[in-house]
Amino acid sequence: MGTSSNPPKSLAELRSRRWFADAGMRGFAHRQRMQQMGVRRQDVMERPVVAVINTWSDLSPCHAHLRERAESVKRGVLLAGGYPLELPALSLGEVMVKPTTMLYRNFLAMEVEELLRSLPVDGAVLLAGCDKTTPGTLMGAISMDIPVLFCAAGPMLNDRRVEAGQTRRIGAGTHTRLFWDEKQAGRIGDAEWIALEAKMTRSPGTCNTMGTASTMTSIVEALGLALPGSTAIPAMDAAHPRMATDCGERIVQMIWEDLTPSRLLTRGSFLNAAAVQMALGGSTNAAVHLIALARRAGVALTLDDLDAMGRKVPVLANLFPSGDRLMEDFWYAGGLPALMQRIAGQLSLGEMTVTGRTLGENIAGAKVLDDEVIRPLARPVSADGALAVLRGNLAPEGAVMKLSAADPKFFRHRGRALVFDSPAEMNARCADPALDVDEDTVLVLRHAGPVGAPGMPEWGGLPIPKKLLARGVRDMVRLSDARMSGTHYGSCILHASPEAAVGGPLALLRSGDLIELDVAARRLDMLVDAAELARRRAAWQAPPRAVSRGYTRLYQEHVTQAHEGCDFDFLQGNAPSPEPAIY
Repeated sequence: MGTSSNPPKSLAELRSRRWFADAGMRGFAHRQRMQQMGVRRQDVMERPVVAVINTWSDLSPCHAHLRERAESVKRGVLLAGGYPLELPALSLGEVMVKPTTMLYRNFLAMEVEELLRSLPVDGAVLLAGCDKTTPGTLMGAISMDIPVLFCAAGPMLNDRRVEAGQTRRIGAGTHTRLFWDEKQAGRIGDAEWIALEAKMTRSPGTCNTMGTASTMTSIVEALGLALPGSTAIPAMDAAHPRMATDCGERIVQMIWEDLTPSRLLTRGSFLNAAAVQMALGGSTNAAVHLIALARRAGVALTLDDLDAMGRKVPVLANLFPSGDRLMEDFWYAGGLPALMQRIAGQLSLGEMTVTGRTLGENIAGAKVLDDEVIRPLARPVSADGALAVLRGNLAPEGAVMKLSAADPKFFRHRGRALVFDSPAEMNARCADPALDVDEDTVLVLRHAGPVGAPGMPEWGGLPIPKKLLARGVRDMVRLSDARMSGTHYGSCILHASPEAAVGGPLALLRSGDLIELDVAARRLDMLVDAAELARRRAAWQAPPRAVSRGYTRLYQEHVTQAHEGCDFDFLQGNAPSPEPAIY
């Protein structure tokens, strides 16, 4: 690794010395209690102390291996002359946590900031990877602003399925939806469905599609907060524990160099992350998380910046749901450094990174080893881009659409709305063979945003009505103020802002109203005259909020809208997190 230009810290300047070097009763008590746990006095007096923030749990299959990886990180810390302390943090396994992990992303961010603030640590390695754990841990670490390094959980291994004599790659998330639609249409039986359930997810690790997990860990690497090439390593590859040891070793040097997030994160680094998101065909969820991260760092970044990048950078990663390969293939093809080398002309290569070197230095010499997985610029997976930001009288603050996973025939579309006010209503009616719906209908789900749901769940991949599935329909225009899993696909318009629950225009829409979508013009409108909308607005009443206590109440009262990152209003900005008093 390189070294930054910052003058090295001395032992006396370490943050942990406030706890352990004090000559009074407090210092005595702190050293005494460490020795109570078998820690030698000199371990905390003569070494930097490194927190290993671990989001492992028995209900997070994506993180099932992070107990072992924590040991690898600790080994690296010890080899480099530091002292590691493992600190458990909220584990947000995407599948098991209800109603949605997004409700708790800010909770995790608060926990990480307070863990790092309240305890005697000089720097931290963040062990995370499943969708909200990456932005959650980073948001807290950015606000605390001590040296941090992100160690990604890594994607799970590929599965295989033989269809019509051809071997097909099978992954998590995207294929679950594909196979479910086929089962609903009667093309997959119960026995095959049970067999798929048992084998599609073959190992620990995050989803192996370019879903939210791999999108966000790749974004962290592009921001310069992870080791080069680290985020694509499969969770069960032998390179993964070696990488974790490298993380432990490097964080000790970062502490001496005082290489904090505020020294690394600039508008240029965030635009690099946006370029990478587009080249990957990344998850629409990044539009929320990237803005939240930028606001924590005090960097101006908006949906318009993301849309502009989507117009410039084509999708080059041939990965589900935009393509037909998986993350294991991406790793073999050269991983993120190779992809960034392909789009180097769109990157700010002088941005500093956790290695102590610039991004350009980190990716120098990286080569694409498989042009089918990481396509050349002249042969992209999608020239339309990964993300479009739509505005109009249905979403004045913006809505997002993943163009690379949608059917282009819907890029200019007009259809009548079919509006649902809850997932229960939607699922029941979509199963009804008598539902008045056709392929041109625009399915709409509202009250699914940050305040309304609450927590903005991944309900935006609205199901195709069963009667249409039976006719062979596999895509149609769908609109909501919800999010959608990054593993999913289809012509889905998401994050409509402001949301219906706070009086956004979606609240005024009625079934039968015509909706017009024009992707090229970036427009999304309901064709209802202004006078009628004013009448509806005058009659609208905010829906009651069912939750009156606890964290959810705090969330509903302080969460910002989707175009602002869904962070808490009192946590945005780069004001320093105050150091605790020690008496």
